[in-house]
Amino acid sequence: MGRLSLTVGTAAVLVTGLATNAQAASGTIRYFSAGGQEFDITNPPDNVCLTLQVRATNVTNETNKRVSIYLDTSCNTFVTTLVPGRGVSYVGGPQSVRVIG
Repeated sequence: MGRLSLTVGTAAVLVTGLATNAQAASGTIRYFSAGGQEFDITNPPDNVCLTLQVRATNVTNETNKRVSIYLDTSCNTFVTTLVPGRGVSYVGGPQSVRVIG
């Protein structure tokens, strides 16, 4: 009985942990190309590096969480963090974002 309880308890912790990691921001990260084309990422997952389809000249955080902006495609070259409702313009353009909560 002791092992069964430990196994069930471990499974519950794993399931709860996985559910927590799968959270997503509510809303949209909106960005624009140099040519003015709009791109949207709707309900982006937390703590996942998302590569943008184009170099962004404008990025707006319309989610309920903070979003970090990066120059490279693998979220290594940090630029800034946008709080909900904020936007920024760039020359040279970010190429990836990550929701950080």
